[in-house]
Amino acid sequence: MIKRFLALITVFALLQSTLLRAEGDDEGMWLPFLVQKLNINKMQEMGCKLSAEDIYSVNKGSLKDAVIALDHGSCSGELVSAEGLFLTNHHCGYEEIQSHSTVEHDYLTDGFWAMTRAEELPNPAKTVSFLIRIEDVTEKVNALMTAGMTEDERNAIIEKVGKELSDAAIKGTHYEASVESFFKGNNFYLFVYETFKDIRLVGAPPSSIGKYGADTDNWMWPRHTGDFSMFRIYCAPDGKPAEYSTENVPYKPKHYFPVSLKGIEKDDFAMVMGYPGSTTRYLNSWGVNQTMTNENAIRIKLRGMKQDIMTKSMDTSDKIRIQYASKYSRSSNYYKYSQGQNLGLKNLDVVTKKEIIEKELTKWIKADPKRKAEYGQALKLIKAAVKQNNVLNKANNYWLEAFWLGPEVIRFSWTSFRELSEYTSSKSPDLKKTLEGKKAEFFKDFYQPIDKETFVAMMKTYQTDIPAEFHPSFFEIVKNEYNNDFQKYADDLYARSIFANEDLFDAFLKKPSSDVLRNDPAFEVANSVIAVYQLLSEKSEKFDADLAKGERLFVKALLEKEADKAHYPDANSTMRLTYGKVGDYMASGKQMPFKTNMDEYIAKGKPTAPETDEFYVHQRLIDLYNAKDYGEYAEKNGTMTVCFTTNNDITGGNSGSPVINGNGELIGIAFDGNWEAMSGDIAYEPNLQKCINVDIRFVLFIIDKYAGASHLVNEMNIVR
Repeated sequence: MIKRFLALITVFALLQSTLLRAEGDDEGMWLPFLVQKLNINKMQEMGCKLSAEDIYSVNKGSLKDAVIALDHGSCSGELVSAEGLFLTNHHCGYEEIQSHSTVEHDYLTDGFWAMTRAEELPNPAKTVSFLIRIEDVTEKVNALMTAGMTEDERNAIIEKVGKELSDAAIKGTHYEASVESFFKGNNFYLFVYETFKDIRLVGAPPSSIGKYGADTDNWMWPRHTGDFSMFRIYCAPDGKPAEYSTENVPYKPKHYFPVSLKGIEKDDFAMVMGYPGSTTRYLNSWGVNQTMTNENAIRIKLRGMKQDIMTKSMDTSDKIRIQYASKYSRSSNYYKYSQGQNLGLKNLDVVTKKEIIEKELTKWIKADPKRKAEYGQALKLIKAAVKQNNVLNKANNYWLEAFWLGPEVIRFSWTSFRELSEYTSSKSPDLKKTLEGKKAEFFKDFYQPIDKETFVAMMKTYQTDIPAEFHPSFFEIVKNEYNNDFQKYADDLYARSIFANEDLFDAFLKKPSSDVLRNDPAFEVANSVIAVYQLLSEKSEKFDADLAKGERLFVKALLEKEADKAHYPDANSTMRLTYGKVGDYMASGKQMPFKTNMDEYIAKGKPTAPETDEFYVHQRLIDLYNAKDYGEYAEKNGTMTVCFTTNNDITGGNSGSPVINGNGELIGIAFDGNWEAMSGDIAYEPNLQKCINVDIRFVLFIIDKYAGASHLVNEMNIVR
């Protein structure tokens, strides 16, 4: 009886803290066109001096016009000059820095600075998008829905109406548009964008600054990382987007951020605008369990194996290190994230908190016959779909990590097959040129021993951990013809496949053959792997439809129950605004200062270590430190601030976002969250959640004093 009573007290306390947080904290990734309606009063109370029109406007230049989406939302960035110059994170530009690097010109190790416009480096695959406007089209879409529709019928209408609305919105323009779903399919907004394709690398510090601390410090505080890089947008002479051309000119923006040298103090207002990728804060308790045991656990296991394989070879050669630097970085980031998220979800007992919300909602639904008729099946559908789909969900996550994100020959063969097949029949010179470019791009950063070892490890693990029903058909070939020896099979595949050997690929282009292409062992593997994906998708359809319906009804009921509160939708790579304050960092009951400085940076550093060491400090930085040669970028007391923390609500995709003060001036660049709050993508915890930023003054110090690229600082509007 006592245990039961104590349990009830615990549950009540959890519920109360959850409700209090929902009403009183600064949580939220808000849509900027709704700031006037939902947020501006509170923001101004906290110290924001701007109007809603200053932040989001379709009639004049506003903050939104200085915020960019890189590669359609993989990262964010901010314009800082009238000549199209923008800042983002070093890790957001890492792939471009790596792609331009060679053993002779190792920009990853040495950094890169264009001292003239002619030295700026083009990046053919990189894009920058600006948000033109947002329109609420919920009524137009929902007007065509009926209660008896299946999820497939609903999706067909959403797709049809979405295309019609998008086409109408951009008719006669060069813009792009899409209708996106929010609140699990209950709301719909139209987004119109302008996308630029001539993006040139202007500057990047060496990795010893831009990636200082690397995997050890990733997601941690204190941080001393100068995580920034610089690019410039070019356009046609008429100001419109254009492919790379020497005739293009720097882009003239509607707005760019003034850069503040005034510094930051505790409790200063701070706002972040950017393109957060994905959150699942309306996720149910069963879904949280599945995320922990399937998605995260599988990612941790398989990426750990892949990274160990990469590291062994990367440590033996500068060439291989450069080839795999970006691949390793992409893999390790969310490997560590998944570890932190599982730890946070467990420590914060998020499953129990979700169960409390579900119980309260169920009680509210049952209290009214109309609500019961509309929403009564929501949680039942969710629970059944998640539980019945668990084996398929596990197999899907293994498929993603072991096959599609595993050995590169699988994806390369599948994505190249159609063009190669067409070339085989057409012999088109233009297509041959395209394929030669694709081939060169792939093999430039491909080391066969790494890929082969990854292939063997991933196939063995998948065969052991996943039921035979979901094994690709080539496993039977391995079993029957190679005595189930994946190493022998891999030796044969990597010796014979055109997708694993550049010379064989070249020979094929010279003498294309449909028989060679169809019988290529890598393509046979890819074909059988895709067949597994299709099987898993087919078997998951019923559960996916039930889950989608359950989640849609669940969220709709929750919004109705809490109609007196402002709600924000999950992140989905659309522009969001978050607001909060500069503040100290709390972890494990210990309070740490909200900013770090060069004294700590140098003390942590290893100046005699190899330049590839996580904590290597270049002698030039040490000399500037010893001379206290910080220019005008130091604090009044002479110290050089490096990073600081705020309580802004961010996630992946916000990397590179501007951190803005109450006057609309740039004070930093967001680059990380904190380890203790990795569960925040599912359940925001205001007492833990921190946004880690590089101070804009440290960025300018590196550009000006370290790199000697003062011409770039001179482009900016510096506010002293």
